[in-house]
Amino acid sequence: MSPIFKKVGVVGAGAMGRGIAQIAAQAGSQVLLVDNRPDAARAALESVCGQWARMHEKGKLDAAQQADLNGRLQAAGQLQDLAGCDLVIEAIVEDLDAKRALLRQLEGVVGPEAALASNTSSLSVTAIGAALERPARFAGYHFFNPVPLMKVVEVVAGLRTESALCERLAGYAAQMGHSAVRAQDTPGFIVNHAGRGYGTEALRIVGEGVADFATVDRILKDQAGFRLGPFELLDLTGLDVSHPVMESIYRQYYEEPRYRPSVVTAQRLAGGLLGRKTGEGFYRYVDGAAQWPAEAPAPQVQAMPTVWVSPRAARRAELLRLVHQLGASIESGASPSSNALILVAPLGFDVTTVAAVDRLDATRTVGIDMLVDDGATRRRVLAGSPATRRDMREAAHALFARDGKAVSVIRDSGGFVTQRVVATIVNIAADICQQRICSPADLETAVRLGLGYPLGPLSMGDAFGPTNMLEVLFNMQTVYGDSRYRPSPWLRRRGALGLSLKHEED
Repeated sequence: MSPIFKKVGVVGAGAMGRGIAQIAAQAGSQVLLVDNRPDAARAALESVCGQWARMHEKGKLDAAQQADLNGRLQAAGQLQDLAGCDLVIEAIVEDLDAKRALLRQLEGVVGPEAALASNTSSLSVTAIGAALERPARFAGYHFFNPVPLMKVVEVVAGLRTESALCERLAGYAAQMGHSAVRAQDTPGFIVNHAGRGYGTEALRIVGEGVADFATVDRILKDQAGFRLGPFELLDLTGLDVSHPVMESIYRQYYEEPRYRPSVVTAQRLAGGLLGRKTGEGFYRYVDGAAQWPAEAPAPQVQAMPTVWVSPRAARRAELLRLVHQLGASIESGASPSSNALILVAPLGFDVTTVAAVDRLDATRTVGIDMLVDDGATRRRVLAGSPATRRDMREAAHALFARDGKAVSVIRDSGGFVTQRVVATIVNIAADICQQRICSPADLETAVRLGLGYPLGPLSMGDAFGPTNMLEVLFNMQTVYGDSRYRPSPWLRRRGALGLSLKHEED
């Protein structure tokens, strides 16, 4: 099949430009790579050709295919060499003035029918295109690093972009082996916007002293199924990249509370604790490996108290079966005896609020997060109130560790850890759909491929239950008094009607 764009120029020979040039050549296009740094384009070309050589050695390319690819990629000396291109993709530094100046130059070089695109990850496509005489032929074309492996690209229309151009760019992405998702020109587009909840809510949890970095990471990996914990991910990306993005999206949305950055990352950035690249971030790294703190063993308890489970506990029947299977003696009375361990399982509320509202003895009350089916998780999470006695907290820890499953005991927190983070992710995703930034289907694809979450965020909300997500958010808003947790109308309406979060109006 003939490529949609037969001759493609890529300006910027860094990792992004190099990756875009590689997949464009593999799609069958003739590709010219340009960079104003001496020998940068030549070095990038050698790097890409070296990858093709290794693929040939492994039998993934035959000699003819390798030679064909090598012939399609060239290093160009100047912008004027791009005159015959029918698409030029800008992949230079993330600076509005620099991008505008370059694209104005390119507009004077290429033909009148040629398309122009920017790989910007955070700047307004409309603002970049405003410098052009013909902004209709300009769009955002945001790839992710490493480009050959990250199989998603955001096609972003500015206010004056022709829809036909976005169709062509989406089709070309498919020829390059990538899934194209269509986004309106809004801060963060889809992936960087949808990703706000994971890191920022985890930072709030640590900032409140609920748990340390490693505990939060362990909980979200073992209980919710994320591949990397939020602090592992921040270390991998580097705070010099992540924190400015947090601040940029927060400011571009005029200080929307859902995207509020954290002083924790600001301080660590100022101190040079950037992550893997500096050998220390939220973790220390030795020979590239994170040094994790050891988990405390489960306490030894001489005599286990009887257990009373609140009638308002989430998944109460499941919790009762679990407590029985673990060998505890369960009280069946309407109220607990004077010596019982009192178990609550709130959604969104903290243990303190439940104990106070239900008039339970706070010194004997321990909460367990039952948002996730216990059979589907590798970790249980407990929390006490400030009044909970140590012996009761240790009894609960020992009980829920009896079958060898990992247990984390955290300080009191509305929504524990998983509820808070998952509900925030789902709520932001729902509001992306509410704002019509993209379709629910494109949102799911973008997050699954761009962020590597175990499920797309709307599917995640459906899996845990939209009504549960609503309850968590409403109750967290009560506990914290923060509009950050106000439910999106998209989530509120679908949750109230029992609809899937992926449901669109006719």
